[in-house]
Amino acid sequence: MTPELPHILARYFAAQNAHDIDGMVACFAPDAAVHDEGRDIIGTDAVRAWKQETSAKYCITAEPLQCTQQDGRTIVVVKVSGTFNGSPAKLTYGFGFSGEGLIHALEVR
Repeated sequence: MTPELPHILARYFAAQNAHDIDGMVACFAPDAAVHDEGRDIIGTDAVRAWKQETSAKYCITAEPLQCTQQDGRTIVVVKVSGTFNGSPAKLTYGFGFSGEGLIHALEVR
């Protein structure tokens, strides 16, 4: 059963699974900060480059399994499948939101 997600995260994961780079980037605030694979990605231009790179490299699909609130953040446990060693894997996505309801922060662990 798919957990109930905030609207912006439902849009983000739908775009991720459709490999829709524009759709994913549209979910982020202009000054968004992402931490993934040991690096920091700041701003939508960098987010676009990150999504283009990871989509081409891993061809991932993401299935949200659980969504909770913790310390003012939305935590989503996701089953990620793709062309990487260990696929599928359960990853934890920690989201923070801007005042406009866009993704302002994302940490993937």
